[in-house]
Amino acid sequence: MSRTKKLTARPVAPDALYNSELVAKFINCLMKRGKKTVAQSIVYGALDQLAEKKKEQALKLFESAIETVRPHIEIRSRRVGGANYQVPMPVSGRRQNALAFRWILAAAKARKGRGMRDKLAAELGDILEGV
Repeated sequence: MSRTKKLTARPVAPDALYNSELVAKFINCLMKRGKKTVAQSIVYGALDQLAEKKKEQALKLFESAIETVRPHIEIRSRRVGGANYQVPMPVSGRRQNALAFRWILAAAKARKGRGMRDKLAAELGDILEGV
């Protein structure tokens, strides 16, 4: 039994443009040094580019890209009788989103050239195309 009380997750306010908690969490994940307006302009610009290119609603495209990247099972290490085994385990919903955000942002940052807005739009576009 632990000595500290169980922590509860604070609710995240939905973003202003799309009224979506998922987009708000993605913006918070991209944000550096508290510069939220910079992160918002990058994400909104990337989603606008993507919507213009694909001729669909930006929010639907973003949600389908996140759903594509989201992991459902991950390998975890379990210690049984002095030996470590790699055991597949289901991933919780919050962790699925956190991993998907982290992977998308890392892949976008690793792209060459251009600004972050263009790199993020290109990465989301590649995810939707299945590349």
